[in-house]
Amino acid sequence: MLFNSYIFIFIFLPLTLFGFYTLNNRISYRSAIVWLVGASFVFYGWWNPAYLILIISSIVFNFIAGFYLTKENKNQGKFSRRMVLILGIATNLLILGYFKYANFFIDNLNLLIDTNIIFYEIILPLGISFFTFQQITYLVDAYRNEVMEYSLLKYCLFVTFFPQLIAGPIVHHKNMMPQFTKTLKLQVPSKNIVIGFAIFSLGLFKKVILADGIAAYSSPVFFAAESGVLLTIAEAWSGALAYTFQLYFDFSGYSDMAVGLGRMFGIFLPINFISPYKSISIVEFWRKWHITLSAVIRDYIWDPISLTMTRYAINNKYNATGLFILTIVIPVTFSFFWVGLWHGAGWTFVIFGLVHGFYITTYNLWIKIKFKYPKIKLVKSRQLARMIGWSLTFISVVSSLILFRAETFSGALIFWKAMIGLHDISISEKLIGKFGFIEGWMTSNGFLFDGFYHNGIFSNNPYIGLVWIVALMFISLCLPNVSQIVHKYHYKSKIYSSIVSQKKSLLIQWRPTFYWSIFISLIFVISILGLTQVSEFLYFQF
Repeated sequence: MLFNSYIFIFIFLPLTLFGFYTLNNRISYRSAIVWLVGASFVFYGWWNPAYLILIISSIVFNFIAGFYLTKENKNQGKFSRRMVLILGIATNLLILGYFKYANFFIDNLNLLIDTNIIFYEIILPLGISFFTFQQITYLVDAYRNEVMEYSLLKYCLFVTFFPQLIAGPIVHHKNMMPQFTKTLKLQVPSKNIVIGFAIFSLGLFKKVILADGIAAYSSPVFFAAESGVLLTIAEAWSGALAYTFQLYFDFSGYSDMAVGLGRMFGIFLPINFISPYKSISIVEFWRKWHITLSAVIRDYIWDPISLTMTRYAINNKYNATGLFILTIVIPVTFSFFWVGLWHGAGWTFVIFGLVHGFYITTYNLWIKIKFKYPKIKLVKSRQLARMIGWSLTFISVVSSLILFRAETFSGALIFWKAMIGLHDISISEKLIGKFGFIEGWMTSNGFLFDGFYHNGIFSNNPYIGLVWIVALMFISLCLPNVSQIVHKYHYKSKIYSSIVSQKKSLLIQWRPTFYWSIFISLIFVISILGLTQVSEFLYFQF
């Protein structure tokens, strides 16, 4: 069941809301939680009921392990708790590895040792990466004595809460559990539903109209590259930019819809995106892109490794170079290796993670050089420096996302070569005779007057795709994001308000007014009318 489907919007969601509020108001909030857990299981089992066994088994196992880790027992030694934690994490990773990486491992083993091991194709259960990471963080928090709730029913809701079950945001036990008690008892249904519906509608519009609208100008280019078509520079950049915006509006749209759905039930889910394409450095980009995943990687992988390496380097009196390698290079590379592998079972994803690890390592090296030699200023103008920083960051992200979308490394190479002009550079035939005496040099050095898009990749007019790209770039860079638009009524003074660090937009802020209700209703209707072909969210495959 998809958020962007008629059955979800007009049947599942209204019935779930009605049952939830009716039970909560007339019987008890516990019965409302039971209803919500049951609805979440129906939501998850809609695709494949067999995988309900998987998620229920995972919940029971992790709850028991977490309960043991949080149980106060004087006879329970530190070593035994550590072993339970290790066993719990290992079991989760083994299950995830089997479903997500078994075929990848067998294929590479066959290639490496020239065997022909046949392994049946495993269908990846939806959301397994998200609910596995979520439960691993729960076990670690339990080991750190940061878990104070032992109710199996509420733990089930923590894992299965359908708005964030399939593709996040990844939530923490300590942030969600208090809401399942206090928030549900003190909720104001009309306010929650109105604000939640506004956020949901904005996210639905981003997915159905913006992301799906520009998809027609990204997918054909990647299919052509995988088929070995030598792209023109215009085709390559158009496809790369189209996918860059498609991915952002698709996933941020999903996250906004999840946040809106959560608010309808009185639950505040964390922000997952804060205008990442406005970033002027790669570090800032990762602070604003898939924020909840970045936080998990930082808190549970990067920081522990960095702390351990720092202590080791100081105790052994390493020089500046050794200190940089131990405290920056190793933690960053290891962390982003897992970022890449988490996204998919393929070498393109692994290289994607390592590329971003290289980006961040390079950025940290530059910061250290600037700190050591403060007089170094390549650009005197602060505004120009910010523009250069933004350009380098944006181009680096666009180039790396080729790996995110390409099915093979050879397809990615075709893209990159085309983007830097290593294939024939084809321009419009209307420009013949416009370059004077240098036209002969151009034709003898790879320039073709055969049209910017002479491969005929697009079924639609490719220049309409350029209009889409410009429009979505304007929205991404010049307009406030959804968290800013609804900040006053959703994130202000709430548990996740500290994440919204940017200046709030005073011109475009949602308010419970007649004109805003007309606007939200309009974009909701436009989105509903756009649901002629329901498409899955891109992050469902991860």
